Amino acid sequence: SQSVLGSCSRARGNPTGLYKRPFNEHFEQAPMYVAVLTYLGFGVGTIFGYLRDFMRACGLERCNLAAEREEQKDFVPLYQDFENFYTRNLYMRIRDNWNRPICSVPGPQFDLMERVTDDFNWTFRFTGRTIKDVINMGSYNYLGFAETDANALKTVADVLQNYGTGVCSTRQEMGNLDKHIELENLVARFLDVEAAMVFGMGFATNSMNIPSLVGKGCLILSDELNHTSLVLGARLSGATIRIFKHNNMQSLEKLLRDAIAYGQPRSRRAWKKILILVEGIYSMEGSIVRLPEIVALKKRYKAYLYLDEAHSIGAVGPTGRGVVEYFGMDPEDVDVLMGTFTKSFGAAGGYIAGKKVNRKLLVSV
Repeated sequence: SQSVLGSCSRARGNPTGLYKRPFNEHFEQAPMYVAVLTYLGFGVGTIFGYLRDFMRACGLERCNLAAEREEQKDFVPLYQDFENFYTRNLYMRIRDNWNRPICSVPGPQFDLMERVTDDFNWTFRFTGRTIKDVINMGSYNYLGFAETDANALKTVADVLQNYGTGVCSTRQEMGNLDKHIELENLVARFLDVEAAMVFGMGFATNSMNIPSLVGKGCLILSDELNHTSLVLGARLSGATIRIFKHNNMQSLEKLLRDAIAYGQPRSRRAWKKILILVEGIYSMEGSIVRLPEIVALKKRYKAYLYLDEAHSIGAVGPTGRGVVEYFGMDPEDVDVLMGTFTKSFGAAGGYIAGKKVNRKLLVSV
């Protein structure tokens, strides 16, 4: 890691010529017949699902799903019956394609444990055989860190020997180890920012930290294609949420202008904070955020920027430092840098990074 850290040659505040080229983004639209056939397939599957539910109710078809006991009937049900409709009627028919157990490291190729079913995918049993050298088409292991390496495994073994598998406590109580501090300092140096905080779960890094940054009386401007963790964090915060079109700077600027001009609904008071939520690389579309334009807008309208680099950190930029380096920008232009270790770094957890004390953003909400 020291050599990687030492190789950073970022031109602070001096964007490279990369973004001077036209920013062309195009998403291929599915033909009309594909959409029609897709909806038709859903319709046919739903009809047959209701037919099979009717047959199960009549005792003509066996249902292998877990059922509530008679003495539990008076309690509130754990789920609505329709919530499980997709699982028992559609997903169950193709279940063998999903959740396949692997028995090797997730490299370009891996080994699968062979399994068969005797009851139409309701249950599986292992045959004891292994399917060798299956091509891996869906891994986040961009840099190969999740693969077997003798030196890495020795380091892991030594740390487990000294620290155990977990601390079984929160960091505020007895769970703050020197390794946590070491990791946070390493992340901060890698991103070229003042400080970083690490968390045990990438999803929770978004969903639990956004509510600590904004609250009632604040405004969140969120890209329409943001990840569910960002959406959940925004909803839990209690702040007002407004959506702008994906990577559309005109849509974002209109919302910013309206927020400044009209303020909060009814009271017309100024918003306590305006926070822009975007991703570095959008996981479903593969598009890259138009970061220089967003930074220019947030500076012009005195807003704050929260950048989720879960899929871009380690994947883009000359030294893998994400979209900030990709565009040759200053990390201080982004108020909150968020990322995860579960993709490029082949580990678990996430981080929040930026200035050590961002008083304006962390003011009580």
